Amino acid sequence: MSHVVRVLETEDTFTVDSEESVLTAALRQGIPLPHDCTEGWCGTCRVKLVEGCVNYEEHPLALTPELEEEGFALACQARPQGNLVISTERPLAPCSDPERYTAEVEAVRLLGRDVVHLTLALPGADGLVYRPGQYLNVLLDDGNRRSFSMASVPNGKSVDLHIRRVRGGHFTDGQLTRLRPGDKLDVELPHGLFCCSKEDFRPLLMVATGTGLAPIKSILESLMDDPDCPPVSLYWGMRTEADLYLHDEILSWGERLCDFQYVPVLSQPSPSWTGRQGYVQEVATEDIGDFSEHAIYMCGSPNMIASARNLFVEHGANPGFIYSDAFNFQHTLAPA
Repeated sequence: MSHVVRVLETEDTFTVDSEESVLTAALRQGIPLPHDCTEGWCGTCRVKLVEGCVNYEEHPLALTPELEEEGFALACQARPQGNLVISTERPLAPCSDPERYTAEVEAVRLLGRDVVHLTLALPGADGLVYRPGQYLNVLLDDGNRRSFSMASVPNGKSVDLHIRRVRGGHFTDGQLTRLRPGDKLDVELPHGLFCCSKEDFRPLLMVATGTGLAPIKSILESLMDDPDCPPVSLYWGMRTEADLYLHDEILSWGERLCDFQYVPVLSQPSPSWTGRQGYVQEVATEDIGDFSEHAIYMCGSPNMIASARNLFVEHGANPGFIYSDAFNFQHTLAPA
């Protein structure tokens, strides 16, 4: 049996077969619903059920009971129980449509032990606009792609990437290690819906693990010297002191951000470490306690995001003001 889905904003309609999700059916029929991870981790495909109901084979982690009670569903996992009317309204700043560019490597340098800072020039991208927090795809010769969040603010000329080298990774432990200034890479950008919602007018809590710092850095740099910037707290989780690859630079951000607090959190520190240790989401909860007034941005491992989301909601966070980028799943599942 199939059901009909109508998108309220565009009046697009499409049919969903009994064995597929709303998102799968929409993309199969050329209806461009927002999405990223397709695994139920990130929440990008969240829609409002105006009419009808859905169920799930397994309840997605990015859909909290509170959101479900408010009538939201995740299109990538939702199976219609009848005809649906859905709303995709989500106000976002305008950005360019994804476009392919031949990028030129400007610089390659090591940040810390296993993170590479790659700067790509984008000839012909003078009119490019992306929202801080978005990502690009590196297009490989074998037809695959690797996705990396942009760590810089838009300037129409170049982008910065923070790329963790994965042992045995086809790109990160292969082609990336051979790149030199002047080399070419095919890229496509911008992609993704992880970005700052300035209309929230709330203190910002930024929580990152690993190179999940990259989109957070882009967002925070876009707020620097902004007189309307709200108070900002950044909690960055790493294993050891050596992994804090931008520690000194982050310390200086307080000069250009409103009421900025930076808390590095290590899970495997050396005996000489005098800072915070443990899980980053638990340390943030110890410090803040009540998240009811915050807008929360999280980027990193899916496990951290799932745990943090539940913990923050338990301590008063409004799910409507939680934004996340499940770093390992938003991007391709193939070895990097």
